[in-house]
Amino acid sequence: MSNRQNCDSGSLSALELFERVTIQGDKVRSLKAAEAPKDEIDTAVRLLLSLKLMYKATTGQDYKAGSPPTDFTPVNNAPALAEDDDFVDPWTVQTSSAKGVDYDKLIVRFGSSKVDKELISRIERVTGQKPHHFLRRGIFFSHRDMNQILDAYENKKPFYLYTGRGPSSEAMHVGHLIPFIFTKWLQEVFDIPLVIQLTDDEKYLWKDLTVKRANEYAIENAKDIIACGFNINKTFIFSDLDYLGMSPGFYKNIVKIQKHVTFNQVKGIFGFTDSDCIGKISFPAIQAAPSFSSTFPQIFKGKEDIQCLIPCAIDQDPYFRMTRDVAPRLGYPKPALLHSIFFPALQGAQTKMSASDPNSSIFLTDTPKQIKTKINKHAFSGGKDTIEEHRKYGGNCDVDVSYMYLTFFLEDDDKLEQLKQDYTSGALLTGELKKALIETLQPLIAAHQERRKQVTNEMQGISTQPVKQDQTNISNVIFNLWQKQ
Repeated sequence: MSNRQNCDSGSLSALELFERVTIQGDKVRSLKAAEAPKDEIDTAVRLLLSLKLMYKATTGQDYKAGSPPTDFTPVNNAPALAEDDDFVDPWTVQTSSAKGVDYDKLIVRFGSSKVDKELISRIERVTGQKPHHFLRRGIFFSHRDMNQILDAYENKKPFYLYTGRGPSSEAMHVGHLIPFIFTKWLQEVFDIPLVIQLTDDEKYLWKDLTVKRANEYAIENAKDIIACGFNINKTFIFSDLDYLGMSPGFYKNIVKIQKHVTFNQVKGIFGFTDSDCIGKISFPAIQAAPSFSSTFPQIFKGKEDIQCLIPCAIDQDPYFRMTRDVAPRLGYPKPALLHSIFFPALQGAQTKMSASDPNSSIFLTDTPKQIKTKINKHAFSGGKDTIEEHRKYGGNCDVDVSYMYLTFFLEDDDKLEQLKQDYTSGALLTGELKKALIETLQPLIAAHQERRKQVTNEMQGISTQPVKQDQTNISNVIFNLWQKQ
């Protein structure tokens, strides 16, 4: 079923929604009977759950097969209406708008706080550093308790960073760099420890992968993460499949979290069904555990009161809403969060990119020629159909993917603003805007590829010694059990 079919459902009548749910339920059953790929079944199930939520928001009643709606009272509920417009969970992002997800509505629905000018000014004042362009341009747009983090910094109290990557393919794309670019800036500005979780266990559970292949993807992705240039004396990168077996602190926190979250809560938060394997149901506790400093006794000397700041895309927020709910019952501080918007696919902002579709994004392994070809051929344009119309009416930067990409990767504010003015006025053509993006991405990716070459392929075991600044052996960096200085 197309994204538009999903997102337009908000305007349907109760009876039409009932029919949509029935049809989608039949589709799910057919896919399961045909033993379709798991990814396809999971996507169909999530859409079914979304339609059921829309049905309930419209009628105030749960969907019941064979019982079409008769008498019902419409429900006026802002979060539910936001869900009608956009569907966002940790695995699926769908919207019918070429501009992408409505993030103001998402803030209301998730109950987070907007990163406003006052917060950005405070970050600049507290750190003495010009805010990152991701903050200035609203790319990191939402937060939870960021003011607490700034309070801690001003009072010289310790805190640490936690982010992650789900290694679903050998090659990462430019969208995957966004949280790491920003996290690197945060680490530099605050001079604090960072832990990076590689959820190869998650990808084994959700994708059609062997354990061995999922772990291999984690190793390859770690090389790209290391190439971002983190302070390796204060960075711990770990694979779940490897670290869990070596860290009693990690497993103890997972069990504590599991005990305080019911099956019904997990189903409600993540949309799991009775047909999902128990590994999926237990996984959220694994992603939650690094939010607590006692998960890393080798770093924090067993201290349990060090707060965590998590930079991540907004679709990961459900994991940490659960975590923040559990934390006080375990005697731990709630993690703070900074949420980013989604990086659009080349074809448009309606969905996230797919690592399995080579034409949906620019990959970190792409050559300069591949980058140029992909942008020229696949980048969705906000320009007009003819040069004459474009010169007269101008282009639409709100939907143009090349301009969207430039907001992420072109650091010069003045140049970006000039491009926007010229494109909007019609003075700049689509091909010229695409050329500006090509000239921005080609050297950026080439430089990343050079840094990645410096990371060796050896994976010989666990290092328990602090890593020295000039070391780039992946086994030392990924599993560096460094001591807090």
